[in-house]
Amino acid sequence: MADATPPVRNLVWRRFRRNPVALGGAIVILLMALFAALGHAVYPVDPNAIDQTNWSGYALAPGIAGHPLGTDENGRDLLARLIAGAQVSLTVALFAVIMQVAIGTLLGAIAGFYGGWVDFWIMRFTDVVLSIPLLPLLLVLTAIVSATSNKASLSFFVIVGLIGGLTWPAAARLVRASFLSLREREFAEAARAIGAGDAAIIFRHLLPNAVAPIIVQATLAVAGVILLESTLSFLGFGIQPPQASWGNMLANAQSTITIAPWVAIFPGVCILIVSLSINYLGDGLRDAIDPNQR
Repeated sequence: MADATPPVRNLVWRRFRRNPVALGGAIVILLMALFAALGHAVYPVDPNAIDQTNWSGYALAPGIAGHPLGTDENGRDLLARLIAGAQVSLTVALFAVIMQVAIGTLLGAIAGFYGGWVDFWIMRFTDVVLSIPLLPLLLVLTAIVSATSNKASLSFFVIVGLIGGLTWPAAARLVRASFLSLREREFAEAARAIGAGDAAIIFRHLLPNAVAPIIVQATLAVAGVILLESTLSFLGFGIQPPQASWGNMLANAQSTITIAPWVAIFPGVCILIVSLSINYLGDGLRDAIDPNQR
């Protein structure tokens, strides 16, 4: 079995690189991650600093007074805020998806492995979570947390916790379906025959064979989390100022959209590009791992 792993991995890679759209999406995501991680080292401008010398109460156009992308309505450098917003938005998406996948994988694995009443009650709980309108619930919960806490720094952890804790049902259903099939396979029966415990069978034998669809689900979920965080920030219930995120940059640009459209265009384009690229990447991974899903 160990000798068969490299050829399978190479086959997946060959399928993936034959898809130019998915490969382009992966490259864009890599460049955006580098933009977020290294942007301030290359362009060391404080995203909250106001250009007191040149700002006269209105946004500066791109290229004026040493601001490559201009300034926002408060005289803050737009490129520096895009970098800071990329760090926040991508980090929120990463940690929320990790939490989402961890919860969904654990519950789905338990439901699929044990079946019976355990599966019934976990899936009914999953159905209840799925039936709750996600955005209104997030708005209510974030409003409650904001009203009971004066610390703006908590907004990041609150957003991650709420999104990750409410978006796991899709991963749970996917893992459950995989485990219902895998638990009847010969290698699972062999593990039981030699006396392996339930935990060993779940985590050492079944879960590694279900990891491919989990990776695809996680990849596709990142784009949804970015859009959800941007929506919350746009509505004023997400990442709180002065900390920049692409969503609250769009919200702040509403007042100047007609006279300074670049203030809204740049964060909007970033959200669009990242979301499309992640979706293309997820589609490419799905086709490469299981070409029968095309």
